[in-house]
Amino acid sequence: MSLATLAALMMIVSGMAHASVNAILKSGKDKMSSRALIDGTSALMVLPAAPFLPLPHGAWGWLFASTAVHFAYLFCLIRSFETADMSVAYPIARGIAPALAATVAVLAFGEPISPWIAAGIACVSLGVMLVGLGRHADRKALAWAAATGVTIALYTVIDAQGVRAAPTAFSYIVWTYLMLGGAIAVTFALWRGPAFVVAARSEWRAGLAAGALSVVTYGLALWAYRLGDTPRLAALRETSILFGVAIAIVFLGERPTRARLAGVGVIAAGAALLLAAG
Repeated sequence: MSLATLAALMMIVSGMAHASVNAILKSGKDKMSSRALIDGTSALMVLPAAPFLPLPHGAWGWLFASTAVHFAYLFCLIRSFETADMSVAYPIARGIAPALAATVAVLAFGEPISPWIAAGIACVSLGVMLVGLGRHADRKALAWAAATGVTIALYTVIDAQGVRAAPTAFSYIVWTYLMLGGAIAVTFALWRGPAFVVAARSEWRAGLAAGALSVVTYGLALWAYRLGDTPRLAALRETSILFGVAIAIVFLGERPTRARLAGVGVIAAGAALLLAAG
């Protein structure tokens, strides 16, 4: 198996886990407290590995930049989930991200892109948008979802550069969760105050499960970025929407529409192009 194929498969698995994490976040009553539980759990899970890995020399700047952008991302994500259904907010955010990430990666960092990969990215982005735009959303909800998409694109490109600059993929992954998870958990928990304690008592099991899945989803994505090119891999991760739609329908009781089903088909076509291009 080639490294390009391995990276692609890692991204698809990452997308599956990512959809589950967002479904757990959406189902929680207190979104900010839920996010604190998820990220705090992730940080604690990777902490024992830190003494056995090299420090991420050469990647500290990328790590700090990623942490700052992730703060903005999570705030926008939570606000988008509070103002619209998951099946509306999630696809819009994820649909904007791959095309923008590819543009930045190619123009700013000179990463390669072929016509077939560009076509696959376009299909994935269009399909993801179709999944979300089949339902009504007000301007405020659309604005938060779009802002989430912009931040996703930014941290994707930043982390792709950072994991390549670090001594090993694992050192960057562990320090990403220590810095990001620890900072977000403490900040959001203090922000919610006593409400966080109440939420933690009732939602700690979901937070534990989502925290473990979070390590899997972004850990795999970061590892894949070290093995392959950002434009193709960032788009493949958005196959998570296929699993997100299934979760929204089966577990969250949201009804499918023709637009959503058409979007799923276009995403699948885009994924096939991206896999073939690798």
